[in-house]
Amino acid sequence: MTEAKRLEVGDTAPAFSLPDDAGHTVSLSDYAGKRVLVYFYPRANTPGCTKEACDFRDSLEQLNSLDIAVVGISPDKPEAIAKFRAEHELNFPLLSDPDKTVLSAYGAFGEKKNYGKVVQGVIRSTFLVEPDGTIGQALYNVKATGHVARVMKGLA
Repeated sequence: MTEAKRLEVGDTAPAFSLPDDAGHTVSLSDYAGKRVLVYFYPRANTPGCTKEACDFRDSLEQLNSLDIAVVGISPDKPEAIAKFRAEHELNFPLLSDPDKTVLSAYGAFGEKKNYGKVVQGVIRSTFLVEPDGTIGQALYNVKATGHVARVMKGLA
């Protein structure tokens, strides 16, 4: 098992182009010159991931008022994220990374503890990408509950 390489504040955000739930390609470059929160979650429609996604949904207006967009990425297939988005009326893009290339580039896939065992998996993580393409916040192993409030507290 390998430990994920972690990004730090000031690092250049790894570029990505991934399909969304409607089959459109969404790229980090689509947000050039803007702030975007990119968050990685393990699996659609699981309790923690649902709580986190709904928290972002309910906070989106406030984040947008700070000129921040939100993008969620998981290894789920587009069909699974489409269902997840529809069921919970999620109002931001969800992207599919089944081969975990982008997850790995952000250090959001690797060794983690799950019920006391060390396993390979998605590390729940959130990154604020600044308008210049650098990392403004890098949060790893976040808790789903209350996460958005903690992210917003760190925003300038």
